[in-house]
Parts: sequence; C-alpha cells; structure tokens
Amino acid sequence: MSVVGIDFGAQSTKIGVARNKGIDIIANEVSNRQTPSLVGFSARSRHIGEAAKTQETSNLKNTVGNLKRLIGRAFSDPEIALEQEFSVAQLCDVNGQAGVEVSYLGKKEKFSAIQLVAMYLTKIRDITSKELKLPVTDVTISVPAWFTDIQRRAMLDAGDLAGLKVLRLINDTTATALGYGITKLDLPGPEEKPRRVMFVDIGYSDYTASIVEFRKGELNVKATACDRHFGGRNFDKALTEHFADEFKEKFKIDIRTNPKAWARTIVAAEKLKKILSANTAAPMSIESLMEDVDVRAMVKREELEEMVKPLLDRVTVPLEQALAEAKLKPEDIDFVEMVGGCTRVPAIKDAVNKFFGKNLSFTLNQDEAIARGCAFSCAILSPVFRVRDFSVHDIVSYPIEFTWEQSPDIPDEDTSLTVFNKGNVMPSTKILTFYRKQPFDLEARYANPEALPGKVNPWVGRFSVKGVKADANDDFMICKLKARLNLHGILNLESGYYVEDVEVEEPVEDEKKEGDAMDTDAAEQPKKTRKVKKQVRKGDLPISTGTAQLEQSLKDTWQERENSMYMEDKLIAETDEKKNELEGTIYEMRDKIDGVYAEFASEEEKDKLRSKLTDLEDWLYEDGEDATKSVYVAKLDEIRFVAGPIIQRHREKLEAERQAAQKVAEEEAAKKRAEEEAKRKAEEEAKKAAEEAKKAENPDAEMKDAPTEGEAAPEAVEADKQ
Repeated sequence: MSVVGIDFGAQSTKIGVARNKGIDIIANEVSNRQTPSLVGFSARSRHIGEAAKTQETSNLKNTVGNLKRLIGRAFSDPEIALEQEFSVAQLCDVNGQAGVEVSYLGKKEKFSAIQLVAMYLTKIRDITSKELKLPVTDVTISVPAWFTDIQRRAMLDAGDLAGLKVLRLINDTTATALGYGITKLDLPGPEEKPRRVMFVDIGYSDYTASIVEFRKGELNVKATACDRHFGGRNFDKALTEHFADEFKEKFKIDIRTNPKAWARTIVAAEKLKKILSANTAAPMSIESLMEDVDVRAMVKREELEEMVKPLLDRVTVPLEQALAEAKLKPEDIDFVEMVGGCTRVPAIKDAVNKFFGKNLSFTLNQDEAIARGCAFSCAILSPVFRVRDFSVHDIVSYPIEFTWEQSPDIPDEDTSLTVFNKGNVMPSTKILTFYRKQPFDLEARYANPEALPGKVNPWVGRFSVKGVKADANDDFMICKLKARLNLHGILNLESGYYVEDVEVEEPVEDEKKEGDAMDTDAAEQPKKTRKVKKQVRKGDLPISTGTAQLEQSLKDTWQERENSMYMEDKLIAETDEKKNELEGTIYEMRDKIDGVYAEFASEEEKDKLRSKLTDLEDWLYEDGEDATKSVYVAKLDEIRFVAGPIIQRHREKLEAERQAAQKVAEEEAAKKRAEEEAKRKAEEEAKKAAEEAKKAENPDAEMKDAPTEGEAAPEAVEADKQ
C-alpha cells in the first residue's frame, strides 16, 4: 500500500512518497521531479503532463493549463474571464461550471474542469504507480487556502473519477508547515512560548502568507492571508507585454495577433525572468518568431522591476493582513520561511526582508516543500506507516452561517447563526439545538460573500430535517444537529437526533465536617439523592442533504467516459510501441543479414528476407502510417516467419559455443580444485612428518611439562595462597 502526497500546482505538480524512513520526491517518465499541469487533446489521443508540454506550442487551442484555477468555478465568474487571458484554449460553460471546448478525435468536445483535473490526476497516479511498482490509492492533495467549499468538493470529485482515495485536502502553507515542524526536534514544550513562523509562499499564480505557532508535537495556524493574482505568471505576462511593444517598434511584427508567437515569447520571458533572479542583465533571442523574423532583446533587472512595480507594491499586503488577523507585530515573528519559485525574485526577497527587519530563512526546498508536507500528512492518516505524533490545527478561512425559517410557534426566534467563525480551528464539530413540532429546513452559506474569491456563490448546502413532530402533550421536540467542518474544510450536517428531558435521581455526596467522629453505621443508612433533569437521546432524525457535490448519475457518466478515454490512450500508446518496434526490426534485420546472420543464411534466404523488409518498409511509410496494433503485430510475425530459421541457426551456434565455454570452465574449475586438494594434502603430510620428527628427537618432553603425582599445579597453589 502506498502513501502519496500531491502538490497540485497551477504550472506543475510534485509528487512526494513516504519510503526509506523519509519522503522522496519521485521523477516522471522523462526523469523530471515536476510534471507540467497540462492536458492536451489531438485527433488520435489525449496528451497529459510532459506529453502535453511537448506539443503545447503546436497545439495551443487544444491544450489546457491552470487547471486548479478553473475547478469549482462557475463560468459566469469574472475570474474565469481573467483566466482566459492566460489560455488560448476556449473556456466554456459545462453544466454551469467552467470547462473547455477542444477538438478531440476529430470533433468538438466540451470537458468540465472536474473532468480535466481527473484526467491529470490519473496521469499522476500512473507515474507514481510505475515508480513504486504498487497500485496507488491513498493520497493527500494540496489546495490553496482560499479554496471554498464548492472548490474543495470539486477536487474530491476529481479524485474519485481518477480512482484515488483522498485522505485529506490540505492547505498549501499548512502542508509546508507540517513538513517544517515534524522534522524539528528543538521545538518548545507545552508550557513554553511557542515558536512563531511566517510562511511566505509565492508560486506561479498566487501568493499566500500564513502565521503558524509550533510546540513540540503540534502546529497551530493562527492566520492566513492570500493574494490570488500575484505569481510568476504575472511577471511573465508583464515581460511579454514589454517585448510585444518592443518587437512591434523594432522588428515590425505584432505578436499579439499571433497566438503561437505570443506563446513562444511567454516561454522565453519565463526563462529570462529566472536568469534575472541570479544576474543583473540577460539577453533573449527567438529564431523565426513570426513572419520569418528573428528577434533579440536585452533586459536589465531594474527594467523588469519597473515593469512589475504595481505588483511589487503589493508584496507586503498579505503580510500585514496575516499579522493583523493574528494580532501580532513583525517583531513577534521568530522566523520567516520563504517557499515557492517566485520567492527567488530579488525584489520580493528585499521587500519581505525590509518589512520584517530580519534575515529570511530558506531551510526548506522552495519547490518541493508542499509535496513533502502532503506526504507526511498522508503518512499520518494512513495505517501503513508509523509517524512521529504531530497534530495539525488549521483554521477556517471564511465564516459560515446557518439560516432557517422562523418557527410559527416561536415568534421571537432568531433565524440565522454564524456557527464557524473565521479563525475557528478545523476540523471542528458544533451541535445545533432546535425546538420544533414539524420537519424543517436549514441552509448553510458563507457569512461574508465579499471576501470570497471572484464571484463564488456563497451558498454551501441545504439540509432538510425529517421525522420531527410534537409529543403527546403537544410540546416541542428537542432536535440536535451535528454540524462538522471536516479535515478537507468541507461542511456537512453529519447526523440528527432528538432528546427528551427526563428526571433522574443522582446521589448527593455528604460533606463531613472536620472533627466528626467516624459513623460506624453509615453503610446501613440510605444514601441521599436529588432529582435532576437530563437530556436523553431518544432516536435519530433523518436528514436529506443538497450540496455542490456531483450528482451520482453525472459522476457515473463521467467515470465511464474517463475509463473509455484511458483505455483508448493505452491502446494508442501500445499501437505506437508496436509501430516503432516494426520500424526498428526492419532496420535491425537489414543490418544483421549482412553481419551476424550472414553465415547462417543461404543467398536465396537472404534475398527473400531483404525483399520482405523492403516491402514492409514501403508499406509502413505509405499505407501503414495509421494501422491498428494487430496489423503491426501481424507484420512483425511476417518478418519472424522469414527470418526465424536464420535466427534459430544463429542461436544454436551461440548455445553450442556457450555450452563449450561452460564445459571448458567446468574442467578448469575441477582441475583447480584437484590441484588445491593435492596441495592441501601435501601440506598436512609435511606438518605431520615434522611433528613426528620433533617427538623422536625429544621423547621425554611431555613428561617434564606435566606435574608429578601428588604435586599441585602452580596455578592451584597460587589460588590457595590467596
């Protein structure tokens, strides 16, 4: 059984696995430790991860990225229009949710963001399974702290479609904090002042700052603040806009009108940005960018900082928000840990350094810290691994309130209650009490809609409580509802039950006064009792739930579709493999028939094989380009039929040579063993002869050494003296 942590990023994904008494970040099929978060479509198959990256520039309209920015968002959300600026693929409406329209298998198809993420997670599952040589099921997946209930539910649905059991959705900075704290052996004890660490995580598309308090064996998130539109892609876009203006003026080409040229410039801008993090200036050149024009440019670090000045002015905002929420000052923070690729930008490091007035810490791997924390979280939750005890207490990002209709029997009843406030520890359970005579409904929603990302619907869920009725005296039924915000940060009404006030007698302890004599008859006296009212659970109340979770019928349909596409991709991959094998066999056999196989075939057999290879080569490059797997297998069999006798003769000769060599080796080994045995016997005989000769020279030597009868050995005498 595997334990896997997935850092699902907007640009790339890292996979952490628990093994060898630690956490390893595993490499994908091309040995990269991070896999591009891309899904592409073509006339033959899907391309996911590295394969999608390879064909991205030539297939822009059918390649989708920024998947985590789309999932769980309504297409009408204005932030989806913003995401369209970073995507050439056409975003569209799929059942009210954001999705994409692409050309797949020669026709237009629409896929929802949930389906796209499921496709990608299936690829991540396969990469991990291949590396571990085990089936992968249990995973922990990281999500941004600003994800709402609907986005988190969508991630769980995507995990289900990918055949994964998501043990926990963990916030990015919480995963980082877990990876930081669980390996520290010098954390303060329960009674000591906690260690306060600010985690600054700036990735490809967003920026999160979290204040976390550490004590031995636990972490408590005190505050989290986010800037959802601050990341590496914003730097890349600013540079590309600058180049677009420069190229228009200098080379008379407008890359804004050419998506392919724009995409190639974005890639070059990203490389340039990384070089400028370590150098004060860097060149950039792209051959035949557009209209056969080669472009060149030189950018200084100061110029880049000027381009992104509006962005850099926002660097300290999340830091200030997190400190205000935690009611702390910059000097109260013990360490500032920087993670995320964008924290390598010197201007960002300088701004954060200046804000706190202390050296920044880079003790964690900036790219892999989240994946390591996710893997630790999965190991803690999995029964397979024993992990050092470490409690993780995250907090609620958005306050959640319940609303309900006023009971006609209680005219002054409140109709809303904020049950989970911002900053509440998570996971958390609350018991709600209602007095009712008939079934009733509740609705859960976010209490502060303007704080939500974009225009996310504040509605969380609707719950109908059944089986409620007045008792025999027409009194209210006392209804108890158990509301839980679980490990994933998802709200549910887990159960409902009703109670009755029942009078019970409980013993009263006698308080003896000091100096009272012992009462020997106390056991015989009746014990004092008093009547108290207690609520006793009498039965369950059924609850029907309506949330943003996918309907089972739609999930089944999408599951069937995903399985079908997966099998099609697998068949295409196997077909390509057989096609390559056929091509390789043709060239290999043509080379060997005049080489290693030459002496094992007659001229007639050689001519027949050469003719067959030529015919198959012509077929392969003319009619066999898009043949099926079975056809390629049949063509391989044709080669084996003609070449089989020749190959067999070659193998028989090799086998005869091998057996002859083995026989010689065995004879040499036997000869060597005989020589060693003869040598050993000769040495033993020589030793024996020497001993006999020595004995013959001095026959009384043994008698002199032994004590005479009645004489004690010297050691015994010494012992008696002591």
